[in-house]
Amino acid sequence: MASPSLTPDRLKQSSGLTKPLWDQIQQETRSIAESEPVLASFLQATILKHDSLLSALSFLLAEKLTCETTPALTLQEVFNEAFNSDPSISNSSIEVQVNEDLCALNQRDSACQGPSSAFLYYKGFHALQAWRAAHWLWENNRKSLALVLQNRISVTFGVDIHPAAKIGKGIMFDHATGIVIGETAVVDDCVSILQSVTLGGTGKKSGDRHPKVRRGVLIGPGAKILGNIEIGEGSKITASSVVLKDIPPHSLVAGVPAEVVGTLEIESPAEQMDQGLSGCGSKSPS
Repeated sequence: MASPSLTPDRLKQSSGLTKPLWDQIQQETRSIAESEPVLASFLQATILKHDSLLSALSFLLAEKLTCETTPALTLQEVFNEAFNSDPSISNSSIEVQVNEDLCALNQRDSACQGPSSAFLYYKGFHALQAWRAAHWLWENNRKSLALVLQNRISVTFGVDIHPAAKIGKGIMFDHATGIVIGETAVVDDCVSILQSVTLGGTGKKSGDRHPKVRRGVLIGPGAKILGNIEIGEGSKITASSVVLKDIPPHSLVAGVPAEVVGTLEIESPAEQMDQGLSGCGSKSPS
């Protein structure tokens, strides 16, 4: 069973976005500034004075990750360079990835008040986008700076992702605290990962040693997926499961150690965000 394509148009339609994302973020922000004047200067600095989503994102991340040894202006230059880089180094430009990550949050998180809220306040989104810059640095053989950025992301957001990992677009880190993703891990497009999830190795073995998470997978809070194993497309890993072996596509997984406890007919658990044991024998709504 193939998962549906997660195109920008599909994301825009399913998440309720009716105009270009940056335009909607600015419109929401102006409305908030008018209704809550005490936030006006904050919103002006973070969103309204910028002419693009990526410019605003560079400023926001730099302000959050700054410290005495990595000043905000220096970090902003690094983010600007990464976010405006040649898109040929990856499957799509960082701008497309950022847009689809924001749309994923707006679509899947019932608490989300709109894309401007996700952009300003969701540390899982911030950690992922800062990691994208670290990954760009790593791919361009600027590994020392990439590791500095990894450290700042870990210290600030509580999310530790190795710069060499490979992560697609349309990704949701929900709550995000305690997420760990190892060096050779792969996370395909349209995946949702909750807090305290580990995509880790099983010891001191070097080489390709981390999980490969395929499209449409939902990983519940506290789950540990360890070793060079594959989590098949459209599967659901329930909370606190410890997965140590390959999981077939469209499987419902639970336990310590985890076992397949059912077969899902839901095409994309990542988009459904149902973290329980439901989904077996039921079709995903169109």
